[in-house]
Amino acid sequence: MTTEPCPERLLGQEGRKACPRSCRADRDCASKRQCLCDGQCGLSCVAPGRTCPWPLPPSETSEARLLSPTPAFSALLEVRCRPGLTSPSGSDVAVRRCQGDRQWSGDEPICTETRSPERAPAQTCPLPAEVTDTFSIHGDTSAGASIRYSCLSGAEMVGTSENFCQEDQTWRFAHPVCKKMFCQSPQEVEQGYVVAVQKAEYEVGFDIHYLCRKNYLLDGPQKITCLSNGSWSASPPYCRARCVIPAERSRVVIGGVKRWPFDVTDAMVPHRESVTFFCKHPRKQCSFTAAQTCFDGRLHTPGCYLEPTWLQYKLFPHRLVSEIMACEPGDVE
Repeated sequence: MTTEPCPERLLGQEGRKACPRSCRADRDCASKRQCLCDGQCGLSCVAPGRTCPWPLPPSETSEARLLSPTPAFSALLEVRCRPGLTSPSGSDVAVRRCQGDRQWSGDEPICTETRSPERAPAQTCPLPAEVTDTFSIHGDTSAGASIRYSCLSGAEMVGTSENFCQEDQTWRFAHPVCKKMFCQSPQEVEQGYVVAVQKAEYEVGFDIHYLCRKNYLLDGPQKITCLSNGSWSASPPYCRARCVIPAERSRVVIGGVKRWPFDVTDAMVPHRESVTFFCKHPRKQCSFTAAQTCFDGRLHTPGCYLEPTWLQYKLFPHRLVSEIMACEPGDVE
C-alpha cells in the first residue's frame, strides 16, 4: 500500500493565517505534538487530538455530512448543495479537511437556485408537518417516485408502508399512522410477587421488577421492560424452592466444606446448590464421592449412597462411610 507524499509548505494557502511549526520528524516537535501532514502547510507539528467545529451551523443552501468517525485532525467533511441549488463553479459538492488550526479547509460552496428556462421545476408531492414529525421518510417525493415510512418512536405502523407521488402531485394512498403500543399486565410468579403499580396495561419503556418470597431463589430476569412492539423483554422468572438434604447420619460436602446436615440451617440448601455424598466401595474399605444438584425443592441421593443406621452412627461413628479414607483414583471405575 503506497502513501501519497506530503506537499511542500505553501504559505497563504487554504485561507489560513499561519501554519503550525514545520518539521521533518516527531523529534522536531514539542511534547504531545506529532509531525503530521497538514494539507498545504506540509509536514507540521500538530496536536493529533484536536478537533474541528462539529456540527456546523445550519445552512439554508447546503447540508454537511461528516465522512470520518469523529471531527478530529485529518477528518473529512462533505458539504453538498441542497436539491434545486448549484454552485457557480459547477461543483455541487466540496470535501473539506480538518486542519491543525482546528478549522475546516477551503470554503463552504456558494449554492444558488438553479434557473434553467429549458427545464420546468420538479413536480413534488407535499408532506404535511404531522407526517414529517412522526415518521422517518426514505425515498423521493418527486412525481413518479416513491417513499417509505418508519415510525420515529419505533411504534407499530398502521397503514401502507410505501406511497407513490402521482403526476398531479397527490399521494396515491393516505398517510399511515403510528399506533401507540402498550404491554399487557405481566404474568404472576408462583411464590413471588411483582414490584410495580398494578395496571391493566403498561407504557413502552416501563420496567417490572420481581422478588421471591423467603426461602425461594429467583431463577430468571429480575427486571423486564415493555418493548415498542407491545411485548415484554423477557419471560417472567421462576421462584425456586430450597431442598432438604436427604441425609441425616452422614457428612456431606456443600460449597467445598464437609459438614453434618444438622449443622446446616434448616438442613436445606438453595436451588442449584450442589451436594456431594460419600459412597462405599463395593469391595474395599474406602469411600468415593458422587454429587447431586438441588432443583426447585428436589434433591435425590445418588444410587451408590446408603444412609447409615442409627446403631452405626451411635456405636461406630469413625466407621461411617463419610469418615473412612478415600479410595485411590484407580480404585473407582
